Amino acid sequence: MELCAGSGSPEEEEEAPWSRFSRWLECVCVVTFDLELGQALELVYPQDVKLTEKERSSICYLSFPDSYSGCLGDTQFSFRLRQSVGRRGGGREEEVYNRDAPPTLKVRVPSRSDKPGGSPVRQSAAENLLRTPTVLRTPTLLPSIHELDLFRCFQPVLVHLQVLWELLLLGEPLVVMAPSPTVSSETVLALISMISPLRFCCDFRPYFTIHDSEFREYTTRTQAPPCVVLGVTNPFFIKTFQNWPHVLRLGETKMAGDLPKQVKVKKLSKLKTLDTKPGIYTAFKTFLHKDKILIKRLLKGIQRKRPSEVQSAILRRHLLELTQSFIIPLERYMASLMPLQRSVSPWKTPPQIRPFSQEDFLLSLDDTGPQLTSVLKGDWLGLYRKFFRSPNFDGWYRQRHREMTQKLESLHLEVLCDADLVTWTKDKSEVETVDLILKLREKLNKARRQQLQLKDGVLEKLENFIETIVTSLPEELGRVLSTHCTHITH
Repeated sequence: MELCAGSGSPEEEEEAPWSRFSRWLECVCVVTFDLELGQALELVYPQDVKLTEKERSSICYLSFPDSYSGCLGDTQFSFRLRQSVGRRGGGREEEVYNRDAPPTLKVRVPSRSDKPGGSPVRQSAAENLLRTPTVLRTPTLLPSIHELDLFRCFQPVLVHLQVLWELLLLGEPLVVMAPSPTVSSETVLALISMISPLRFCCDFRPYFTIHDSEFREYTTRTQAPPCVVLGVTNPFFIKTFQNWPHVLRLGETKMAGDLPKQVKVKKLSKLKTLDTKPGIYTAFKTFLHKDKILIKRLLKGIQRKRPSEVQSAILRRHLLELTQSFIIPLERYMASLMPLQRSVSPWKTPPQIRPFSQEDFLLSLDDTGPQLTSVLKGDWLGLYRKFFRSPNFDGWYRQRHREMTQKLESLHLEVLCDADLVTWTKDKSEVETVDLILKLREKLNKARRQQLQLKDGVLEKLENFIETIVTSLPEELGRVLSTHCTHITH
């Protein structure tokens, strides 16, 4: 993976590895527990990283379990925290990073629907060394989301996979009550990976405690719970989250090979006491029927002591195919909104992408719907209608629209490159020629910023055209334009 296009000096090449690595890791923090002071941030590396007091406090509190269960001996887990507003820009960095990162590890960019003043929530360093400071309590890092043992995470809830997949697809608020920070964080990461390759565009906290700065925001009963997946261990949350629509309570993890007792779907009214049994507490009714053949296959695999890696591969493939069956019709319809390539003209602005019509899409499902690739029966139309109201649809649509817009920009630059612009300018006024030069320069700078995929030589040819036209203009005007263009380029 190249750091950036056009970097070639020895100094830049020497810096490239660290620059690439810094996109994944912002800093390393060491937190110790002082018997008198409590948690204390002992070391931050590199030393020039500036953390706000709020961030330092959050890191300290989140680095140690807030309950006694499941934390004997060495333990490792991950968490995420909200970056303080104004500490760092990074809009362009996020765009570059997101282009190459797997869907489940992309940085969430706030949409226009986000609350004013909100800040983007970034991944934690323990989740594969991602950008936001966190604590590495042991020399070994957590595996990435793609290396998680999905089967071990979902063993107790195999019969409810369809419920969980739909909850995650629709971005529903979900609390995971786990016996330890390790189980909490791994389960949350496994949950958000269920809808891969679709990007999970809601907030998620692998390990959430009462000391988190968003504790009041997430536990208030005066408004509906936000679209977030929370992993918790403190029994205090059993009472606190009684108003949440979906709660997954897990027990102690079974050893590999054991046939786990599958948790049941229960009413939320039963989530009251501290000795609440494991289960899924929700009134949610799935739109699709569950895949009984898959469940029987996985349960039989447990009885036959099939390796967990094989079970995970079976589970991952099922979830991937299910999500793809859901997304392919959306992708196909979105592609139909793209203007034809022949409509892109060098003498006009690029054509616009046609608007997304939900009703037109739903009508197209009779011929191109998920029934062509999935054996699952149920209310697919109802699932799509609910999905349209979720942050995951909003994130998917914005990303696809941005990619298509950039494709149109690339096509427009390529047809401009092939057009005889020099001849076009011969009978044009100086005002029209200058306007063309400024617009071309703006498009070239935008193409470089966005690193548009272009045919070889396109940018160079248009640069040469600009230089040719500038030299044909009156000397004073040409000098002003050259200065202006140089200033814009830098």
